[in-house]
Amino acid sequence: MTSSSHEGVSQFIGVGERLQVSMMNYCSTRGGVCGWDFKDVLFSGYAPDGGMFMPEDIPVLSPDTLRSWKGLSYTQVVVEVAALFVSTQLIPRGDLEVLVGEALSSFSVPEVVRIAQLKGGLSVLELFHGLTLAFKDLAMTCTVHFLNYFLRKENRRATVLVGTSGDTGGSAIQNAKGLPGLDVVVVYPQGRITPVQEKHMTSCMEDNVHVFAADGSSDDIDQPLRRLFADQELVKSHGLMSLNSVNWSRVMIQLAHFIYAYLELSGMEQNESTAALPEMEVVVPTGGAGNIAAGYIVKQMGLPLKLVAMVNSNDIVHRTVIAGDFSMAANVTQTLASAIDIQLAALLQNQRCRPWTWAVNRSSQWWENVVPSFSSTQWLQNFRMSEHTFTYLCHKLRPCMEPHSCAYICQTFVF
Repeated sequence: MTSSSHEGVSQFIGVGERLQVSMMNYCSTRGGVCGWDFKDVLFSGYAPDGGMFMPEDIPVLSPDTLRSWKGLSYTQVVVEVAALFVSTQLIPRGDLEVLVGEALSSFSVPEVVRIAQLKGGLSVLELFHGLTLAFKDLAMTCTVHFLNYFLRKENRRATVLVGTSGDTGGSAIQNAKGLPGLDVVVVYPQGRITPVQEKHMTSCMEDNVHVFAADGSSDDIDQPLRRLFADQELVKSHGLMSLNSVNWSRVMIQLAHFIYAYLELSGMEQNESTAALPEMEVVVPTGGAGNIAAGYIVKQMGLPLKLVAMVNSNDIVHRTVIAGDFSMAANVTQTLASAIDIQLAALLQNQRCRPWTWAVNRSSQWWENVVPSFSSTQWLQNFRMSEHTFTYLCHKLRPCMEPHSCAYICQTFVF
């Protein structure tokens, strides 16, 4: 195990399957905040400078480490991944194993996730066996257990603000309901989610759950919520935090989806120990790009993944990477895939399109030149990236793309 670092080198303790980081700090993608630990970022929303938190160091998994993980259950893989980013000083290894085990024990199948083998070498990783039948249950339940661990240990309270396009709100509610130290406030776009998603939210009668329907789309809801998180005095006085995918803990757990799938499906065990690891293609349904961002980070950790983002008609992710067309449509188009009905008016403002957020997070000048203007989204209806910015973006994302296509990460399959 090694560590790829811009600021320093993380220190790891233990060997083999008992590895855990002894120190891991986080910084904002805009470069204005550094040195926060996992607990700090867990209890945050956006960083004070408006960015999102990412680890200062990205550990690189050696082929030997990956081979030693072959045969681990999904739950065990989650523990191994979390141990790379959560220091033993904050959550000792034994406690981490208990928390993850308890979090994932509520799933409807004992293996938590299943792999369905189809024809032609195609496989489907089933991530829908949680309480709300959404893949977000996997990261949400672990994140809520981490929160509850610290809340009980420190006898404190927190208030979670969640804007949802359908899945996140229900998952946050079902996993946090009844917890004595946590209040959950969820806002969803009325008439734009499925009946099942709505019932997951509105049928919960626990005292710590508060649900509101709002006019407009999920992107419209994001705007006032982001302004709340920008008020640091308000955030501190009311203990406000986010369980949206801006929370690093959720992205961290999602790393395990890709690593577990690779261990099970890549055929790496058939290669000689000295041979290069085989490449594996992963197709990811993409709205806010949080999940595919986890795939991008996993690639930086040493796994040879080829990522394909699948979008619906709200295709700003595709247009941005294909042609630098960052223009926002006048309205979010309603589709059958409501959870990814995100036009991403806040694509960079909310730091939601993480593959290139991560790619440029060390380029603070780029953010200073582009992002501050996002206090007003009206001009986004005609915005295009400069040729220089677009070229830089393609260059940074090239490790995830096919050699002949600088936009392969966003090859599009329209619903």
